[in-house]
Amino acid sequence: MSLREWVRNGWFTTHRSSAEETKNLLGLADRDLQACQLKGLHSDWRFAIAYNAALQAATAALAAAGFRTSQESHHYRVIHSLELTIRADSKLVQKFDAFRKKRNAMSYDLGGAISDKETAEMAELARALRSEVARWIRAEHPELL
Repeated sequence: MSLREWVRNGWFTTHRSSAEETKNLLGLADRDLQACQLKGLHSDWRFAIAYNAALQAATAALAAAGFRTSQESHHYRVIHSLELTIRADSKLVQKFDAFRKKRNAMSYDLGGAISDKETAEMAELARALRSEVARWIRAEHPELL
């Protein structure tokens, strides 16, 4: 399925990004990558902050590609769009989506369910994704950096 088909399904709309938007989204990812390392915060919070960093990076890629997601299933669609924007490996997308589910459970159902190991894995995924998105934008949409 292509991003254009996602538009036809009503999952995305077309969008014209800007260098300012890219800077802001990647800046949010950078802020959250720093914040998720703060000692003294509960693992749940550090995990959620790292997750947000990855989500901001994925949103930057989607915007650079010329799309914006609808509100319905927003996080799910942004995460899965990575295979179509930056051509992310399906294993990375699956892991990110599994973390999305963990974040939802932690946020709405069960506090204290996130281990330090999972927090470190989410932070590493976010760092790698932030780097890959910036590389992809630099190569495919240099006017946005």
